[in-house]
Amino acid sequence: MDIKTASALRRLRLVSAPEAVSFLLLLVCSVLKRTTSFDGVMVMGMVHGVLFILYVLFWLDAWNRTKWDIKTAALYFVLSVLPTGGFFAERKLKREAEAAVIASRARREGVVNA
Repeated sequence: MDIKTASALRRLRLVSAPEAVSFLLLLVCSVLKRTTSFDGVMVMGMVHGVLFILYVLFWLDAWNRTKWDIKTAALYFVLSVLPTGGFFAERKLKREAEAAVIASRARREGVVNA
């Protein structure tokens, strides 16, 4: 894995958890708007919107660089629209990056023909 691919996966991983948190906070703000006088939907909506757009842009970049199959790419996109999906995406991306680093080191040292 080259440095640009690793960077694309890292960017996607780093934005996935904050995007999930912002989605959950937006849901809480929506409930509070309906039940109390608190109205934080406009602010949280904007924060979540920006994070979601970043997630989609980083997802497209990672998909382009890693050459995921359609099933893997769709999984990461679906995880972005589920309220807690970003946490699962972050964990899965971390495991994928660690596996790629291990495979890269093994190839460099000539341990395996990976």
